[in-house]
Amino acid sequence: MSWLDDLEDDDEPEFDEADVRVRPNPKANRPRTKRRPAHADAQTARVLGVDRGRYTVLVDEDLPAERSVLATRARELRKMPIVTGDRARVVGDTSASDGTLARIVGIEERTSLLRRSADDTDQVERIVVANADQMLVVVAAADPEPRPRLVDRYLVAALDAGIRPLLVVTKTDLADPSEFLAHFDGLDLEVFTSGREEMPLDRIGVALAGHSTVFVGHSGVGKSTLVNALVPEAHRATGHVNVVTGRGRHTSSSTVSLRYVGEHGKGWVIDTPGVRSFGLGHVDVANILRAFTDLAEVAEDCPRGCTHRADAPDCAITEAVEAGRLGPGGPARLESLQRLLETFTERH
Repeated sequence: MSWLDDLEDDDEPEFDEADVRVRPNPKANRPRTKRRPAHADAQTARVLGVDRGRYTVLVDEDLPAERSVLATRARELRKMPIVTGDRARVVGDTSASDGTLARIVGIEERTSLLRRSADDTDQVERIVVANADQMLVVVAAADPEPRPRLVDRYLVAALDAGIRPLLVVTKTDLADPSEFLAHFDGLDLEVFTSGREEMPLDRIGVALAGHSTVFVGHSGVGKSTLVNALVPEAHRATGHVNVVTGRGRHTSSSTVSLRYVGEHGKGWVIDTPGVRSFGLGHVDVANILRAFTDLAEVAEDCPRGCTHRADAPDCAITEAVEAGRLGPGGPARLESLQRLLETFTERH
C-alpha cells in the first residue's frame, strides 16, 4: 500500500493552472504563421523601373488618375525577381504623395521573359525584361562597326522568348549597310535604316504602336538617341565612341519603361543598358535554328537527327547554300548558325 492510499479525501493536493510556468514571449507579439493575407484590395500596376530595392510602378494605367508610385517588395517575395515590365499587385499608400511607399505583394503571370547570361557556359540567367512582345535591335553601320554575330544572338534570345525581332541600322550617313544587311537576307525581319539627318521615326512608330518593345544594342550605336527622338521627355543620357578602342560608353545604366505616344497609337519603349556580349547559356538549343527562318524551312529536308554543323552529312542547308539557292547572304548565315551550334555543343 502506498502513502497515497493513507491520504484523506480532503488531504488530496490541489493543482492550479497558475502554477504552470509559461515561457514569456520576448517580442510580445503573436506567433508567426505561414498564412498570408489575400490582399483582395490590391491594385494591378506596371513596373516601370527598379533602383536599389525600390520599384517605380504605374497605378491606374490609361486612366485620368494614372500616377507613378514608389514601392518596395513584400517579405514573401524576397526570392522572386521583380523586373521592368512586370505586372505587379500593389497595396498600401498608392497616392504618390511625397514620403509614401506602397508594397508589391504579388506578380501576375508573365507572357514573356527576355533573358541573358554572362556567357554561353553560365547557366544562371538574368532577366532583362518581362512581358515584352517585340525586340528592337539597334546597330550602327559604322562607329562602332556592326557585329552580325551579336545580332544573331539577339535574334536567338528573342525567338526563344517568343518575342518578335525588329532591326534598326543607325549612322547610315557614315557607311553603306548593304553588306551587313545581306547577312540577314531571307529572315523574317523588318529593317529600318537611320542617318543623322533622316530618322524614320514615323515608320518605327507604326511598329511600336500597340506593343511593348524592348530596345537592345551595343554601347555607342545611338540607341539612347533614338529613344529620345521617339520619347522626347525620356531624357536618356547619350554618349560617344572611344576613338582608340572603338567602343561606346555605357550611358543607360538601368532598364526603364517609357510610354510612347505617336500618331498611330500608344505603346511602350523599354530602354536597356548597352551590352558588348549577350550570353545564351539559358537558351534551348532547339530554338537556335528557329532564329534563321529561311534555314529552318530548308532544314525540313535534312536527314533525321541532322546537327546542321559543318561536318553533318547530307545536310540540306549546306547543299542549298552551296547551290546558291539562299542568295548571297546564305553562306554567312549558315556560318553564323554553325558557330552558335558549335558553341552549344562545346558547352554540353
